[in-house]
Amino acid sequence: MNFQRFQNIQSRQIMKVPLSRLLVIPLIVFSFQYSYCQGFNDSKTSVSNFLKRMYSTSPFEGVKVIEDYDNNYLISVLSLDKSKYTSQATMNRVAQVKAQQQANTFFNGSFIASEMIIQTNEVKNGESTNSIVQTFETIKENSLGFVKGMELLTTFDIEEGKRMLFIFFKEMKEAKKIENRYE
Repeated sequence: MNFQRFQNIQSRQIMKVPLSRLLVIPLIVFSFQYSYCQGFNDSKTSVSNFLKRMYSTSPFEGVKVIEDYDNNYLISVLSLDKSKYTSQATMNRVAQVKAQQQANTFFNGSFIASEMIIQTNEVKNGESTNSIVQTFETIKENSLGFVKGMELLTTFDIEEGKRMLFIFFKEMKEAKKIENRYE
């Protein structure tokens, strides 16, 4: 009997707590989570703005390692001709695959094979003979590996809107390996 009485007293006390006090704790928890998310987006925005300024100063494509105060980032920069793609989704997918290919070649290297064919033909016109020399060169590059986690950082138009520049990035966890690779 005393136990039931104790439960009734507790439930009445809980009911008397104002609604504002019950909402304070979830509000504090969500505000901390929101502030953490904002900080991450701010760092991506600052890196994006830095790379846009860097590109406008001296245009480049390919793979680079960018260092800021706290992190190292691998970036893959490429541009695509807008007229070659029927939809934005197709262009985005092609850009993603090409960015991963560039990063894969950077990390794992590639095997390059070259072949040159020189073909000579002689054409006779009466008593004169003309020689025609044709040169064909074939270059093949093969790379094997996998790079995961390349995230689209930003895109913007270049060359008066005819091409779109894509910048993909990946935060580097083990920057020491890359630094030692080229020493």
